Amino acid sequence: MVNLERQTLPVLLQESARVYKNLPALSQVADGSIQQIYDYSGLASAAGRFANLLGTMGIAPGDRVMILCENRPEWAVAYFGIALAGAVAVPVLVDFIPEQIANVADHAAVRIICASEKTLPKLSMAGDRPRILIDAMDTAGVDVIQTGKRARRSLGNPSGTLPGDDLSADDLACVLYTSGTSGNSKGVMLTHGNIVSNVIATRAVFALRDDDRVLSVMPLAHTLESTMGLITPILQGCQMFYLDKPPTAPVLAAALQTVKPTIMVIVPLIIEKLYRNKVEPKLRNHPLYRFGPTRKLAIKAAGKKLEAAFGGCIRFLGIGGAALSRDVETFLLTAKFPYAIGYGLTETSPLVAAAIPYKTRLGSTGKPLDGVKVRIMPPADAEHAGTLASMGSDVEGEIQVSGPNVMQGYYKDIERTAEVFTADGWFRTGDLGAYDADGILYVKGRLKAMILGPSGENIYPEEIESTLASSGLVEESLVYAARDGGLVAMVVLNERAKTLLSGAKDAVMDASKAAADESERLLAGLRSATNARLSSFCRLARIVLHDQPFEKTATMKIKRYLYPGQAEA
Repeated sequence: MVNLERQTLPVLLQESARVYKNLPALSQVADGSIQQIYDYSGLASAAGRFANLLGTMGIAPGDRVMILCENRPEWAVAYFGIALAGAVAVPVLVDFIPEQIANVADHAAVRIICASEKTLPKLSMAGDRPRILIDAMDTAGVDVIQTGKRARRSLGNPSGTLPGDDLSADDLACVLYTSGTSGNSKGVMLTHGNIVSNVIATRAVFALRDDDRVLSVMPLAHTLESTMGLITPILQGCQMFYLDKPPTAPVLAAALQTVKPTIMVIVPLIIEKLYRNKVEPKLRNHPLYRFGPTRKLAIKAAGKKLEAAFGGCIRFLGIGGAALSRDVETFLLTAKFPYAIGYGLTETSPLVAAAIPYKTRLGSTGKPLDGVKVRIMPPADAEHAGTLASMGSDVEGEIQVSGPNVMQGYYKDIERTAEVFTADGWFRTGDLGAYDADGILYVKGRLKAMILGPSGENIYPEEIESTLASSGLVEESLVYAARDGGLVAMVVLNERAKTLLSGAKDAVMDASKAAADESERLLAGLRSATNARLSSFCRLARIVLHDQPFEKTATMKIKRYLYPGQAEA
């Protein structure tokens, strides 16, 4: 086991290289085959050479270096290389538009950009900052673009120690931007201690093994993947695999059978789509499922098939970044699938609480990590606020966090930093939650999204959206309160619902009228069936169709702020 004398990324990498040496570290999956790129010793050496290159290009401790690149082994080399250079990484999501990327580069005062051939066109507005094309990197050198000219640069071997060897846990490791909009740029500052303490605490929840295979499908620029899917496995000697193409359904299905992963971290949307498109239709028609006493047998059999779809070796499927639909989790729980829910935010490095496979409770996110304190602060009843040790169960309020994983603040934004910390130093998550009698945390939804009912009831849109999703007709939805106080659901229909509407339209002469009538009937039936499963104060007044998928964040949460005004227009 790796033990760290200091909680920094360079120490973590160097100790892992010392312990795991020639074990495979980073591999790439391409066209049904696996290519090992780096073992642990090779990864540490490559990161050291990359740090040396940054030094020769004028990067000093504390300088910011952007990473704008799709998932690949070289992303990890650049990330750790930046740390070894004593610099600060600025990972950026590849789906940011050029203007957003330029805004981040300017706001963070980025000196150098690590890019790839695919992302190079997105740097059209990022000025004349040097570009290092990390997808063109090998043991000898890398392509660099400076002053408009492209040339091969030698990486070189560092002589003596590197600046990163002298870092402390309190030094800044990265600045993560959840938005690239110039007026809304918010860079989360995470220290080495923030990240590494979270990695160590995660190891205590669920221990990985040096023979585990980790398939990466979420963007490494998001802290959920970089911390949970990269740094945590490196601490424990796992082998990580990266896809050479975006993780579309066919690409992912093939990679699962090739890699046969034992560990994965995903957002709910992936498992929800797999369940609703592949598992649920067959399950509903299974004779054992239709007969009450044998329903669980059918669900367990479907669970085994789902495990086979994941390659047959999965022992930990971490799900986080957004809320998991209740019907999908009910299936996973009944099928005894090895899933676990985690809760966290970018500002908390990210994990705050986590469950353990086979010990998960429906709708919960487990217990807070060791060293992380979580309290519930009822917005209108501060006298009942308290930590787990002092609170009774089912007291709902804002989840507030204190611990070594909590960020330093927002980069160059004293005002917004002050807004998210309480007077006594706790981080305000903006999420609503409650503990049960056993100290298990339940996340109810976003504080800003919560709707106050006509008699003061707390209405959580996410719970209604989960009910809509379980109908078998809805791909995704967004619930909000209209100006008249009624609850409205905007829904994107799934392919099954669209097929039903298309069949009804083709059966009559007047296609346009048929489409309208059938849509109204389908939505009326959907509303009636959904309301029958909701409390009276949560029932929908109407449902409206939304033609296109909702715009989402990197962890596939709907950007709610974009839609209610549009729907009322």
